[in-house]
Amino acid sequence: MREVSQPATEAIRMVEVLRALADPVRLEIIQRLAVTGEESCNAIGGDLDVHQTTLSHHYRVLREAGVTWTTVKGRSRLVRLRRDDLDALFPGLLDSVLNGARRTHSATEGV
Repeated sequence: MREVSQPATEAIRMVEVLRALADPVRLEIIQRLAVTGEESCNAIGGDLDVHQTTLSHHYRVLREAGVTWTTVKGRSRLVRLRRDDLDALFPGLLDSVLNGARRTHSATEGV
């Protein structure tokens, strides 16, 4: 297994994290990873109605912002949240974003 270039914990900046989480597709990816823990990019992308090149862009933005950690295993890329790093740097931020997203999703389902 090898890891893809991603920022060290101390290089993660809140403005980049918030920018990455502001996109609805990336937020959906993060919500899924919060439940599953780790998944391949293909598994996540299979459930989203987004072109593969666009998904690659979203994964890169999340990784470069320090929100996710990507590991290459053979031909697969495994993605997981950097929850411990984010919680240490910005306590409660990730949970607040995920809870807000769940509330928004629940409210729109009722429409």
